[in-house]
Amino acid sequence: MRVRAYAVPSTRCSSVQEDWSAWLPPPKAEAFDACVRQLELFYGMFSVSLNEALELRRIGKLEHSCRAIFVIPALCARLAVPLEGLLHTLGEHAKHFGIVPNTAPLDAANFRGSREQRTARMSDLLSHVLLTQRSQFLHKIETLEEMVFSIRKNFYEVASDLGNGASVAPSADWRAVDDAHFDLNTCLRETIIVLKSFLVVLPNDQLSGFQKSVNVQLLAPGDAQPAARRRMVVIERE
Repeated sequence: MRVRAYAVPSTRCSSVQEDWSAWLPPPKAEAFDACVRQLELFYGMFSVSLNEALELRRIGKLEHSCRAIFVIPALCARLAVPLEGLLHTLGEHAKHFGIVPNTAPLDAANFRGSREQRTARMSDLLSHVLLTQRSQFLHKIETLEEMVFSIRKNFYEVASDLGNGASVAPSADWRAVDDAHFDLNTCLRETIIVLKSFLVVLPNDQLSGFQKSVNVQLLAPGDAQPAARRRMVVIERE
């Protein structure tokens, strides 16, 4: 995924859809592309490995599928932890510098898990109650961060049970890890869209500091076992 770059500075768009098709100055386009490439790399490793484990189960190689699923929580975390960090950085930078990007509510139809669907419906409801565009953006960022953390935590627990033979409902648990894969991918796509809208309105003189903060999150190690979310994000000053 690459964003079109243009030498003229970005202007304010009226919607997320316009943001997505908007031109970005070359430095912003490069920052966006670099971030997305790294996240897509993490997602690719997680997705391919999980699909292989699911295929082993489908063709009846149950022992092999359990051995395969046992190592996948670490790959899930390798995607989820930087994604949580990026979302938190977006929110902290927006609050610190008063950045107000366009935003659109989450759609429950884009999620499979019942918890994620409920969260998306509540987010959609609150988006009509929150009075300012700033509060709508921050609420969506916080909701996505909570979702990613919850998915990562549940994936670790369910996949670990499958891998060590402790699952009491293997069929349901295999469906659960597949649904978690789908929903984490949805969160990734939502985050990429949010990042683009954020960069459209980010002042050019804040790009370097923001990119440094993001790079710290992308390089964060992903632990297989979920830990408490990091609440400290260094906001780089120009």
